[in-house]
Amino acid sequence: MAGQRSIHGKRPHSQSGYSDGGGDKRRNVGGDREAFSVAQEDTVYRYLTPGKKIGSIIGRGGEIVKQLRADTRSKIRIGESVPGCDERIVTLYSSNEETNDVEGFDTRICPAQDALFRVHDRIVADDATMEEDSEETPLVIVRLLVPSDQIGCIIGKGGQVIQNIRADSGAQIRILKDENLPVCAMRTDELVQISGDASVVKKALKQISARIHDNPSRFQHLLSSSAPSSYPSGSSVLSAGAQLMGLTSVMAPYSGYKSEAADWSRSLYAAPRGDIPARDFSLRLVCPLANVGGVIGKGGAIINQIRQDSRATIKVESSAAEGDDCVIEVIAKEVFEDAFSPVIDAVIRLHPRCSEKVERDSGLVSFTTRLLVPSSQIGCLIGKGGSIISDMRRISKASIRILSKENLPKIASEDDEMVQV
Repeated sequence: MAGQRSIHGKRPHSQSGYSDGGGDKRRNVGGDREAFSVAQEDTVYRYLTPGKKIGSIIGRGGEIVKQLRADTRSKIRIGESVPGCDERIVTLYSSNEETNDVEGFDTRICPAQDALFRVHDRIVADDATMEEDSEETPLVIVRLLVPSDQIGCIIGKGGQVIQNIRADSGAQIRILKDENLPVCAMRTDELVQISGDASVVKKALKQISARIHDNPSRFQHLLSSSAPSSYPSGSSVLSAGAQLMGLTSVMAPYSGYKSEAADWSRSLYAAPRGDIPARDFSLRLVCPLANVGGVIGKGGAIINQIRQDSRATIKVESSAAEGDDCVIEVIAKEVFEDAFSPVIDAVIRLHPRCSEKVERDSGLVSFTTRLLVPSSQIGCLIGKGGSIISDMRRISKASIRILSKENLPKIASEDDEMVQV
C-alpha cells in the first residue's frame, strides 16, 4: 500500500528481543496456570502477536492481562514461545452470550470479542507510539488463526462473504495456509491476515470476529487442558453424544492417535508444527445401501461438502456392494502426532448419515455405527486383558463390541474384523 509501512517492521528470527524475556523464564504469566477449558459453543479467538509486543498485553507481573480478564470477564491465555517463531498466540475465549456493552458496537458483544478488541487496541496503540515521529501512515496488520472447519464462514460461497468485507471495510484480507502458516500454528489451521490503516482494519476485524462468534468450530471443545470437560455429560448408552464419543475413542488408537483422555483433551494450540512426514491413514465404514443417498446428496452435494470441509478423500464403494451394505472408505495423508485428523473429521460428519438409526418406545434414538478393521490391528482396540476397550466404554458411555467372524457382512474381507459402536 503506497505511503504506508508496516508497524511490525521486519520480524526477527530469535526470541531474544521479546519484551517479556521471550523464553522459559516467564511462562504462564498473569495467572495462566488456570485450566484451559473450552466448551463447544464458546467463542474463541486466536490472535497472533509479535513476540516483542507481548509485554503490552501481559504487563509487569501480569497486571495488564489480569485487568483485561477482570474488565471483560473473558479468559485470556498467552501462548508460550515456540522455537523458530517470532509470534505468540493470544487465545481469548468465553461463553457466546452477548453481555458486554462496548463503545463502537450497536449491540452487546460477548466477553471474548470485547477482549479481542482491547488486546488489538493495545497493540495498535503501542505501535503508534513508536511511529510518532513518522509522517507515513502506519500499516496495521492483524493475523488470526482459524480452524479449517470454520474458515468457510469468513470466505463464503464462491468467496462472496470475504469480498463483501473487503469492499465494505476497505481492508486487504488474505487467507493463508500450509507453508505460509507460522510455526506455532496447527497443520489444520488457516490464517486470516487483515491489513490497512487502523480504522479500516478495525472495521474488517469487527465483521470477521462476528462471523467467528456466530460459527464456532466443531472441535474447539477438544482443545481443553482439563480432561473431564472434553466429554459430554449424561449416562445413557443410547445417546448420540455417547455414540459419537465411542466412535472417536475407537478411531484414536486405531489411527495412531493417543487415546487417553488427557491426550485427546490437550490444547491443540500448543503443538508446534515440525518436519514430520505425513503417512496414509484410512477408515472403512459399513453403510446400509438404503442410506447411501443421504451420504451422497443430490448431485453429490453432501459428500462433496464433507470432502471440502474435512480435506479427506471419500470413496463410496457401492458397485462392490453385497447384501444390504456397502463400504465407505475415508483416506488422507496425516501426521499422527497432530491431534486433529481429516479422516476422523470426515467420519464424524458421515456417521449420522451411514449409521443405523432406531427410535425406542421411550423416544430415545439409538445410532449404530460399524467399522471394518484389519485383524492385524484389532489388538490395539482391545488391549491387554481388554483394558483399552474397557476404558473406551467407560469414557464414552457407548456400547462397543468386536463382532465374531460369523457376524461379518458379506462386503468384509477374510482378514477383516468388525467393530460396532
